[in-house]
Amino acid sequence: MHKKPGNFIFSVLLAVLFFCAVAFSAETLKSPAASASPPREVVVITVDGIINPVTAEYIGKAIARASARGAEALVIRLDTPGGLDTSMRSIVRDIIGSPVPVIVYVAPSGARAASAGVFITMTAHVAAMSPGTNIGAAHPVSMGAKMDKVMSEKVTNDAAAYIRSLAEQRGRNARWAEDSVRKSVSITETEALKSGVVDMVAKDIPSLLRQVDGREVKTVSGTQVLRTSGVKIVEQDRGLRDRVLDLISDPSVAYILLLLGFYGLFFELTSPGAVLPGVIGGISLILGLYALQTLPVNYAGLLLILTGIILFILEVKIISYGMLTVGGMLCIVLGSLMLFDSPAPFFRLSLSLIVTATLITALFFALTVRLAYRAMKKKPVTGVEGLIGLEGKAQSDITAEGGMAALHGELWSAYSDGMIGKGEGVVVEGVSGMKLKVKRALIS
Repeated sequence: MHKKPGNFIFSVLLAVLFFCAVAFSAETLKSPAASASPPREVVVITVDGIINPVTAEYIGKAIARASARGAEALVIRLDTPGGLDTSMRSIVRDIIGSPVPVIVYVAPSGARAASAGVFITMTAHVAAMSPGTNIGAAHPVSMGAKMDKVMSEKVTNDAAAYIRSLAEQRGRNARWAEDSVRKSVSITETEALKSGVVDMVAKDIPSLLRQVDGREVKTVSGTQVLRTSGVKIVEQDRGLRDRVLDLISDPSVAYILLLLGFYGLFFELTSPGAVLPGVIGGISLILGLYALQTLPVNYAGLLLILTGIILFILEVKIISYGMLTVGGMLCIVLGSLMLFDSPAPFFRLSLSLIVTATLITALFFALTVRLAYRAMKKKPVTGVEGLIGLEGKAQSDITAEGGMAALHGELWSAYSDGMIGKGEGVVVEGVSGMKLKVKRALIS
């Protein structure tokens, strides 16, 4: 049998298309675009405030994300006056356990790595500083309750041993590290480089990456060689959640949130149904209580503030001729001064804020007392009490046996001890059930 020409041509076209597809696929697989690996990255984050639980969480997440991205390194741009010991130790543990090399870079010019910042810098796989920066003053301070001489010595010895261990692990100047704890010494970036406290001084991130290129570091994953030449720099900013939590962790903001919470709830309790003050007060109080767990709180100070608020509330209920208000103001001032009792200035409330908050609190409750007093003195306008004293007109003769009187467009059964003629003015003296006792209105 002979094949039809149409079938033969169709078979040839299919074969040509097949070989073209195979050739195109082969070229695609060979092309640089298909075989090129994704660009190498270095992740950069900025820590420029107090070391607290929010900061520790932020750094821990950044290390995890840099590891997940397969980044060459994580750079922590650091500027801190210090912070909480527990948060600092959490950060140190995260850096030590990081599979990604961590570079701590004290920057920009004018920045510092003080107190907890010294420990974090010493822990880094690479420690660097920018010109015009300083590092040191890592002596531990009491956060909250005062320490006696023995306890202070124990805490200092513990911190000195801890930082000496970190410095030795990274091959840095352990003697200076211990002096920064015991003697609160602080040095510039030039002195730190000469003393072996940091590994390099760099004016910016690109300069830093050029200097660390080819450097060997030891991580939990083993020895790694940093390949930072020509890498893509990825700036990883704090998310909205971290920024908000960091903001409310400021002692002044936490203090204001607590007071706003008390104001809102008090206003809602004294004026049920207002809703908005209660909602704002509840949210503010919850945020304030969250902030307290991130700060070194002296609970005696917090109790004094609560006592002051209670005294202001009692002033609304009890006429004390201002004594409860004075006591409340005194409690709030003393409690505010004690609330964040710490030698560290960044954990203290300013005196101007305390005085302003106390005066506003006293003014708020004084205004509340005034309004409550006026409400008590104001004549009732509803119910039985609201009828007494109202004037109306007799719609019929009113005697002791009865009659009718018109009040506010309503007709009421009424009686009187004396005779009141129809059309005369009447004044309500009392109410008995649904019957009014009236008297003749005086003619002015």
